[in-house]
Amino acid sequence: MAGRCCSCGPGHLNEDNARFLLLAGLIVLYLLGGAAVFSALELAHELQAKQRWEERLANFSRGHNLSREELRGFLRHYEEATRAGIRMDNVRPRWDFTGAFYFVGTVVSTIGFGMTTPATIGGKIFLIFYGLIGCASTILFFNLFLERLITVIAYVMRSCHQQQLRRRGAVAQDGLKAPGKGETDNLAGWKPSVYYVMLILCLASALISCGASALYTAMEGWSYFDSLYFCFVAFSTIGFGDLVSSQNAQYDNQGIYRFANFVFILMGVCCIYSLFNVISILIKQTVNWILRKLDGGCFPQCQRRLLRSRRNVVMPGNIRNRCNISIETDGVMESDTDGRRLSGEMISMKDTNKVSLAILQKQLSEMANGGPHQPTALSRDDEFSGGVGAFAIMNNRLAETSGDR
Repeated sequence: MAGRCCSCGPGHLNEDNARFLLLAGLIVLYLLGGAAVFSALELAHELQAKQRWEERLANFSRGHNLSREELRGFLRHYEEATRAGIRMDNVRPRWDFTGAFYFVGTVVSTIGFGMTTPATIGGKIFLIFYGLIGCASTILFFNLFLERLITVIAYVMRSCHQQQLRRRGAVAQDGLKAPGKGETDNLAGWKPSVYYVMLILCLASALISCGASALYTAMEGWSYFDSLYFCFVAFSTIGFGDLVSSQNAQYDNQGIYRFANFVFILMGVCCIYSLFNVISILIKQTVNWILRKLDGGCFPQCQRRLLRSRRNVVMPGNIRNRCNISIETDGVMESDTDGRRLSGEMISMKDTNKVSLAILQKQLSEMANGGPHQPTALSRDDEFSGGVGAFAIMNNRLAETSGDR
């Protein structure tokens, strides 16, 4: 099917709005569906637990000759103690140095289990500024980790591709020892698949989760399924706080366990973050595919109405002269991108949707083939250069704006 061409004026803006509204609508539907499923699964259990608690409260009140109000007042004091970190069981101190270190780790990683929170005004004020810098630094670390992880994955995939060529006889053994034109021709058109990267990240995340779950089952006394549940909640930085590791006062081989817990959470968060980044790129491509399918339905009519409503809008001359872009492609035409950069506009969501997958695939190919082309002196000195996926788009734009000063 031939790609639909559209100008980069009002139609470009309307297409961006359509993509944004479609994604927002899908997220709302996803939230409504999730709410319906969780309500069906959990509501009955909640009502049963509440009924059992009321019965126990009434029995205790009658057995100890206490009024319900006195008993409820005492339980409110216990809830306050619980929020301060006091438990009936013997648990580790919350605000000694190791407990505070565990807390700041959950802050900067955005996990936020919630079992420890600052109670003083000074602590709450310090948390605001501490979290602002710490969370931003950790996000940067995760992006740099993703960049290096992609480098390793690309080299491994390229080695596997070479092994396949050897088995097929496409690359001679002598050619592999001294690379020549034959090997270059066979590997020149090869690009590692982003879907393979997602599969590798899924396997790595599953392997780390299974290993960590075995550790938590042995050390915390949780069931293996609860341990897997905790791993996803912690690694994805959801952090409900219903299950939290390393909270007892004493463990067998306590030092080794707490170090292993730290390593597992660090590796798990990095892998899940990388996996989320890759999945988000594929979701963007899915949204574009849905828009292309809607192209044959009501979308063109709606677009024509919007264009007629804006027929008197005065557009800059450089926008009118830009080349048309095919929505079928994963890249952006050079003239369109350069025109927008020269005009000083921020790069649009349309470019982000189309370029993200292409950038990731290009970086995979460059890294697998020995790295990208040598940068110029300007780019080497630029502190904003580098990055992966949508992060690379933002960094490149920052580099351009800083270079214009």
